[in-house]
Amino acid sequence: MKNYPFYVWIASLFGLGFIPSGMPGTVSSFAACVVSAFVDVPLWAIIAISIIGVWATDKSEKFFNRKDPSFLNIDEVPGMWITIYLLPKSFIIPGFFLFRLIDILKPWPVSAMEKLPGGWGIMADDILGGVMGNIILQVINAYLYNSGWVYGLIQAMK
Repeated sequence: MKNYPFYVWIASLFGLGFIPSGMPGTVSSFAACVVSAFVDVPLWAIIAISIIGVWATDKSEKFFNRKDPSFLNIDEVPGMWITIYLLPKSFIIPGFFLFRLIDILKPWPVSAMEKLPGGWGIMADDILGGVMGNIILQVINAYLYNSGWVYGLIQAMK
């Protein structure tokens, strides 16, 4: 990686975004999955990475004078972690594919989040995509395994 400023290093997920894979979002989402396979990522870490990501991507976007360049891929990390938050480890692989599908298709309101300015637009669509993915997986978890916060919500309403 060239001598880019520190915030570019952070926004590119420590240079992972510069690897010529043609799929930087998929690569960084996979990296987030690997971490979550070994560590239960706490909510405070997801929030911290999101805040740092807004700052780093905003500064990097201005540095390169380009809107949402693909090598700025820290946004995939909180999106992926939110997708599988409070779910069993067995949901990591389905969560990976669901998050990538949502991130590629960008259904409304995910697509609307991209219009936010600077780093907010880069991070917000993946965070909202993660929330959508988590709700879908929580419903599946409730239906198949009678588990998770959606199941608890259904039980509380009875």
